[in-house]
Amino acid sequence: MFDALKDRFEKIFGTLRGKGRLSEEDVNLALREVRRALLEADVHYKVVKDLTDRIRERATGQDVLASITPAQQVLTIVFEELVAVMGSEPKPLTISPKPPTVYLMAGLQGSGKTTSTVKIASRLKGSHKPLVVACDLQRPAAVEQLRVLAEKAGVAFYGPQAGQTDPVQVARGSLKYAEDHLADLILLDTAGRLQIDEALMEELVRIKEAVPPQEVLLVVDAMTGQEAVTVAESFHAKLGLTGVVLTKLDGDARGGAALAIGAATGAPVKLAGMGEKIEDLEVFDARRMGQRILGMGDVVGLVERVQQVTSQQDVERLTESLKKNRFTLEDMLLQLQQIQKMGPLEKVLEMLPIPGASKMAQGADLDPKRIKHTEAIILSMTPRERRSPEIIKGARRRRIALGSGTSVQMVNQVLHQYEQMKDLMKAFGKGGRKGFRMPGGGMRNLFR
Repeated sequence: MFDALKDRFEKIFGTLRGKGRLSEEDVNLALREVRRALLEADVHYKVVKDLTDRIRERATGQDVLASITPAQQVLTIVFEELVAVMGSEPKPLTISPKPPTVYLMAGLQGSGKTTSTVKIASRLKGSHKPLVVACDLQRPAAVEQLRVLAEKAGVAFYGPQAGQTDPVQVARGSLKYAEDHLADLILLDTAGRLQIDEALMEELVRIKEAVPPQEVLLVVDAMTGQEAVTVAESFHAKLGLTGVVLTKLDGDARGGAALAIGAATGAPVKLAGMGEKIEDLEVFDARRMGQRILGMGDVVGLVERVQQVTSQQDVERLTESLKKNRFTLEDMLLQLQQIQKMGPLEKVLEMLPIPGASKMAQGADLDPKRIKHTEAIILSMTPRERRSPEIIKGARRRRIALGSGTSVQMVNQVLHQYEQMKDLMKAFGKGGRKGFRMPGGGMRNLFR
């Protein structure tokens, strides 16, 4: 979502880094570009003004301008102020000391409220027994949609009983159902509208009064830009929001809502939807978001992705290979399969803490199909060939190419790439990469 904003910031600070010393005019010119970039990202103009004023006050101090690395200090100040706007620390969902805990989910129609309700329930089902409740009796098929998603996620569902048309009755009924079925967490999926109206707000207020919630969470589509801030302010005035769930942060919108919604309402962004799958929900971390916006990488996010796709057994297997200075095509296949599970390769590269990583990702000409071809080639080998690739000569290469639907040339390339990776792993096994240089384009060839 923040690709355009990130590119603008990298250009701005790239210019500053090219100057040995900074004058106050240099800082003002840079801040002018920062302000323009934020406004183009659809951040509310009041938030932009307050933010740039604070940055200017800090960045034009004598200790910054006279510093040995002024550009880095200005970048640090911008980062700290961005984080302050979005919320300094992650705000986890709270649990009531006396069960059941109730979450009231609110939002406009099409914001992703129903999906987010199930995502939260799925995220918490490891430590709680959640129950999702269909209180949206206005939208056709809304009840059935929630039922299907709940079944897919493996969480309990409660809907209106025969003849019930009042969502308040459904919400009250869910308390008894939760007690009978030992559910300690209730998530109320309420009705949305195409736009805010009094009937919607009155209904939500009635539900809140009937079943007092621990959290009132507003689900906001991040792609709606500044309108998201207006929507949040309206809901906050009526309901007293305790948090915001931003959806579609994996989209290509400008992203201003993520930067401004917390500052405008005082309600922290607690969760962020990063995709359509049930598991694509993460705690909103302003520091990590700020790092990604400024092109500083996201090492924590990268580690989390690796942990999600790597089992302890896989780690032990690779560690054992490194200890024995042995790296086979089976190890290479395992790594390729894990890479595919981590998501789009461009996004993974952008999480590396390397200046210009986003441009490197764009210029790498990454082709995920090439990984599939490489995987097919390795799978077409016999177990003996994978463990001892030196025996793969002319006839075997032709057989592997035929079995994988590729060419002998591609088989040769995979074997060459394997040798490169083997050398890399050998360097790691000897205690690090000191003095090691990846030949011939390295891993990048796997995706081209």
